[in-house]
Parts: sequence; structure tokens; C-alpha cells
Amino acid sequence: MVNEEYILDMQGIVKDFPGVRALDRAQLKIKRGQVHALLGENGAGKSTLMKILLGIHRPDEGEIIFKGKPLVVKNPLDALSAGISMIHQEISLIPSVDISENVWIGRESQFATAGVISTKKRQKATADLLDKLKINLNPKSVVKSLNIANMQLVEIVRAVSYDADIIVMDEPTSSLTDSEVALLYNIIRDLSSKGKSIIFISHKLEEVFEICDHVTVMRDGKYISDHKTSDVNQNELIALIAGREITELFPKEKADIKGPVLEVKNLSSGSKFKDVSFEVKEGEILGFCGLMGAGRTEIMRALFGIDKHTTGQICLNGKEVRIKNPRDAIKYGLGMVTEDRLHMGIISKLPVSMNISLAYLNEITKAGLIDEKKEMTDAGEMSKKLDVRTSSLKKHIGALSGGNQQKAIIARWLLTKPKILILDEPTRGIDVSSKSEIHRLISQLAKQGMAVIMISSELPEVLGMSDRIIVVREGRLVATLNREDASQELLLKYAFGTA
Repeated sequence: MVNEEYILDMQGIVKDFPGVRALDRAQLKIKRGQVHALLGENGAGKSTLMKILLGIHRPDEGEIIFKGKPLVVKNPLDALSAGISMIHQEISLIPSVDISENVWIGRESQFATAGVISTKKRQKATADLLDKLKINLNPKSVVKSLNIANMQLVEIVRAVSYDADIIVMDEPTSSLTDSEVALLYNIIRDLSSKGKSIIFISHKLEEVFEICDHVTVMRDGKYISDHKTSDVNQNELIALIAGREITELFPKEKADIKGPVLEVKNLSSGSKFKDVSFEVKEGEILGFCGLMGAGRTEIMRALFGIDKHTTGQICLNGKEVRIKNPRDAIKYGLGMVTEDRLHMGIISKLPVSMNISLAYLNEITKAGLIDEKKEMTDAGEMSKKLDVRTSSLKKHIGALSGGNQQKAIIARWLLTKPKILILDEPTRGIDVSSKSEIHRLISQLAKQGMAVIMISSELPEVLGMSDRIIVVREGRLVATLNREDASQELLLKYAFGTA
């Protein structure tokens, strides 16, 4: 029976893949003009359900009712034609062409006369849309020249350009600054006021309470419950998502902090950062925070030898070292979990075992041949220690959840036995339960004497896990605070330059 109260009613959706039931009679009901959160741990079935809605997968059982009528979606074009668009978590733009081409890709004919596309008309339409959304970007800018945050804004513009009735937003704020998040919220509220429905997928529960009217929780491929956001609190949602209470999201243990292991003195790299000086001690978790584009990641890339620095010194245990590339960094006892898990962390088509052993190959290679038995043994022991959940180490790592991918990357660096571990956004885009596990692991590593540098855009994470916190603004270190002296308000004041 059709329920006309809902613009979308997905009922009894079942999807089987070889050896696993990804969706087990899942359901999702969305009202017109509603901002509706879809929550669950990685692997809960959220992405599979959305891929069915978008025509990427076909359901084995179940029905989709859209605007009061049964809807069969065979491919993503069917979904767009019906009025359903999506902002993907991972950037899916074409880097070598400009913003206007990316926004209107596949729809260039509307700017054509006698088969010739008018670049001027396309750019004008893009400029009008950017102005309407209050996004300050030049439609002529080539996408590869943009930072990740602006690429994410282009994804948002493209999704809105379809004038869809439903827009699916998968972790849309993961790369955005606070001001850009506020801009996105305004766009969402404006779309909602015009009767557009938003399906909002996020692991940041504070966002759910800020912007969403309603929430549906999934777990293990099943529908668990739905609620008005005004009727539940954060702890109740966490318990529903995890199937148990997570009492400590930031399980910080007291460590014996000793002398400096790493000292950075007056490190500079052109316009990226200047005169950066800090130290990190044995057993310490040193947090780095600041607005997107402040230079946090650039400092760590230079420290690890990914990018060059122009001036300054890097000292380990009081002795200056020269780190020209990541190989040098590994030799000196540094490890680095990069910010972009998909493009710079995992090699998705390689097995879990090979992803874990990548930084460790010198230790298991003789006469140019990898000792595969030792590789499997060592990768197995480390994945067990970190609870990397996979049916087989031979499975492609791309098939794992985000949280398990991240634990596998951390396992990679722990195999090299680093003295200093750099973690750039260690819990970005992973679920609450995996976050808690990774936080516990970080705390244990520090307790065992490792020096940890942690970059995070999530201030509760920085405050909850760090012994000291450094604030970066416009490529300079503007404040260093002890844990007990820091607050979210104070960190933001330093980040915005108003302290």
C-alpha cells in the first residue's frame, strides 16, 4: 500500500553478495522537505542501500516507492532522471577540466547551438549557480588547482544543479572548514525550505543534531529504528549504532612522558609554512589543529620527506638529520598515516597483507624476492593485534570498511617499529565504534613510549586525546597549550586569529 506521506519509501530491501548478506529487509522512509540522517557503523549497509537507490546495485528483494509510485532504478542515469542525486564522500571530479565542465558533465547539450557548445554560456550558468549558493569560486578554475575543501564544494554544486527532489549527501563536511560547513548548512536549509529532501550520512553526531530533523539507524544490514532528532540524545544514538554503550570515546591513558625525541627548528617551505619550531616527547600525544588550509598537513609532509622544505632543521634525539624522502624518514624511525586514506593510504586492489607490509618490504626481501610466508605471518600477527576485521588477508583491502582500512594502515607503520608516529586525520570518515578503538590504540602506543603527532579537524578529538596542542594559522604556529589549559572556544579563537 502506497503511503503518500513519504516522498521515498524503501521497503524490505535485501541484497546478497557472495558469502554475505549486505542488506536484510532494510527500510528507509523520507518525507518531502526533510533533512534525514542515515546512521550506522561502517559495514552497517548505508552505502549499499544508497547504491540501490542510485541504481548502482539492483536489490534481490524489496520495493522502492518514489513520489507515490513504484520506482525501478537500473542505473545512475535512471536515478538522476527520476530526481535523485548524490554527493559522494570520495571526490569524483575530473581534475584536468574546469569547474563548469565538471558541474554540467553529460548535460553540455543545453549550452550548444548547431552542435557547438558555448563555453561562455556554460560558465555563466555555473557562475549564477555559485552566486545563488554563495560559494566563492571561479567557474573557469581547473579542478586540480583546487584544494580538497573546494573540490567538495564543487561536488555539492554539481549535485544541486540537477534540481533533484532528493539529494544524498555522504560525509559532505569531511573536508570542509567550519565556515564552509556553515555555508553548507545554509544551502541544506534553503533546499529543505523549497521542499527538497536530504539524506545526510555522517559519523559526526554533532552535525546530525545541528542540521537533521529525523534519523534512521542501521546495523549489520538491518533497519534498527528511526526517531526525531529532538527525541534522542547523543549517548542513546551511539548505543543504537553500536548495539552497545561506548562509555569512552576518548580513552586517554596516563603515559610516562620523558624527554624530546623530535625537535623541529625554524622549518619553512615557501608560502606553505614559515619558521615552524616544536618538539614532541617520548610517550606524548602532540595534537595539531587549525582551519583547513592552515598548513598542518604541509608541515607533516615536509617532516616526513614527501615534500621539500627550504630552510630549518630536524633533530632526532638531539642530532640533526636530513630527511629527503619517506625512505629516509622510515630509516630514522618515523611513520606517517596520511590524511587521504583512499588515494595516499591504501592500494585498494591489493590484498590486506600486501597493504600492511608495504613500508616493511626491505625487512622481508632477499635477492629481490619477497618472503611471502613471513609477510603473511607478520601481517597476520599485526592485524590480529589491531583487530583488523577481514575474512582473509588475501582479500582486497578496498572491500574492507573505512575503520578496518585505517587500522590496516596503522598496522603497516607499526611493523616498521617507529619511534615517532604521525597521524593525519586518523579517524576521518569512520564510525563511532572504530573511532573509539583507534583512540584506544593511540593511547596505548603513547603509554608504551611512542611519540605521537596527531592532526585533527575535530576539536573534541584533539582535546580528548592530546597532552599538548599546537594551533596552526596561515602556515605559522600561533599557540601551544597544555591539555588542561585548552578549550574548544580558545582553540577556535587562535585558529581564527581573534585570541
